[in-house]
Parts: sequence; C-alpha cells; structure tokens
Amino acid sequence: MDDNATRKRPSALLLLGPTGAGKTPLGQMLEDRGFLGRSCVHFDFGENLRGVVARNQPDDLISQPEIDFLRSVLETGVLLEDKHFYLAERILRAFLRQRSIDADGWIILNGLPRHVGQAEAVEAVVAVRAVVCLVCSDETVYRRIQTNAGGDREGRLDDDFQAVCHKLETYRRRTAPLLNYYRHSAANVYSIDVMPETSVEEIWQRFAFFRDDC
Repeated sequence: MDDNATRKRPSALLLLGPTGAGKTPLGQMLEDRGFLGRSCVHFDFGENLRGVVARNQPDDLISQPEIDFLRSVLETGVLLEDKHFYLAERILRAFLRQRSIDADGWIILNGLPRHVGQAEAVEAVVAVRAVVCLVCSDETVYRRIQTNAGGDREGRLDDDFQAVCHKLETYRRRTAPLLNYYRHSAANVYSIDVMPETSVEEIWQRFAFFRDDC
C-alpha cells in the first residue's frame, strides 16, 4: 500500500486482553478524554454486533440471513473467520461513517481484530499504530466479572462460567498471537497488568506512562 493510501486510513489504537480485563471501560475513557491531544472514538465490535442482531432489521448493509448468522456467532462464541470478515468490515465502515472521525483523530479498536487473519484484513480500513494489552490471569477474569470490576458487565447474558471458559480458551489460541503479529509490525505494543480490583482509572494511570511513545 502506497504512502498516500496509508495516510487516508484513520490511525487506530487496538485494545487486547481477555474478557473482563477492562477493555470497554478503557475504550470509553479514551473516547471521553482523548489520546495524545487528539479526539478518539471507541469502536466496541461486540457492542455493535449485538446491536445489529438486536435490531434484526436487514438493510443494504446486512441481509436477514447474515443477521441470523451473526446471531449464531454470538450464541456460540465462535470468531468470524476470514471468509466472513466482510461482515465485520461492513460494521466497522458503517461506524466510521456515522462517527465522522476527523483526519487527526484515533479510532479505539476493541474486539476487532480477534485473530491474525482479521488483523491483516483490517489494515485495509485503519492503520493500527499502537496496541495496549491488558494482562490478567483466568482467576482474575472470573473475579472481575463476578464483581463487575470494570462496571460494564450489567445485563450481559454471556458471562456464565462455561461461556467465560470458552472465551478464555479462544483468546489464548486465537487472539493472544496478535501480540507477536503487531510486535513485528510498525505498531508500538504495551502491556498493563490488571488485578481483580484494578479500576479503569488505575488502568488509565498506568497507560499514561506509555502515551508519549506513540
């Protein structure tokens, strides 16, 4: 991709971490406070995906059979594989149009990409400049979800023990390898340890140490 095409893509900061680590609260805080003096918009793919399925209204973006397929994705917890990435791309591009990101703004990616195939495809839409990984153990994840430490789990129907176990296994196998992928790219990669009681404000303060490097 040439330099002109690269400059036209919005700059993105990707949040990685297992379910319950605090990605969504951090993403919202970045949208509220900005990043490096620039405005941010928080793209929570899971939230947008659930919204598409809940509306259940086919349009020129997604057909009814595709909505039904996405519903099965949510119910089973599987990832969108490469052949279905076009659905994620449509949702992302629609979000970018709706939010009207300015040329100097950042998009905070949360939940997309979820594996290396998606990472390669998403580069056609945005340029991932930085990655922040929230690191926590399985036990910490369970405790954070039980206590709603991040304040974002209320009303979630996918937080039962079996579903969380499945998400953690999927994260280890498919999503965690993204760290090595981005370490070999031009993106800056940072890790923040998250404990059971770590608040989003504490995550933000730890994140502050990295911001000047981007």
